[in-house]
Amino acid sequence: MPEERQWLTGWRVYTQLADRLRERIAAGTYPPGAALPSEAELCEEFGVARNTARRGLALLEGEGLIVTVPAKGRVVTGADHAALYRYQVIADDLRRQIQQGHLPPGTALPSELALRGRYQASRNTVRQALAVLENEGLVVAEHGKGRYVRG
Repeated sequence: MPEERQWLTGWRVYTQLADRLRERIAAGTYPPGAALPSEAELCEEFGVARNTARRGLALLEGEGLIVTVPAKGRVVTGADHAALYRYQVIADDLRRQIQQGHLPPGTALPSELALRGRYQASRNTVRQALAVLENEGLVVAEHGKGRYVRG
């Protein structure tokens, strides 16, 4: 997408790279869910070393503007969950229901089978989402009884 080469020079070039990418994200050039150019493409476009590109991307990741998704690269965050793994979408939805009080403390979560049907996901994907919530302390599992919202 480069209109022309935009060589970066001077001190702290990685911050300049982060600034340019931040501007593009704000302008909608890279909307939520869109993958950013690869490190190699950024190096070529801006005339910087790979480590410089990585440092600039790390700044944006630290700000929460982008996330690194395995096999997809660096993706712009936002309301669009298409870039996230399915288990993250499920965990986010259940977490939101707990936080908003739709699933109050002590309430049994739907069964794995019900969650599989609701989210059109595999058993392993549902279990991975539930494990995230258990690790966060939002959900507790009672052997043979199911999972409950922690009080």
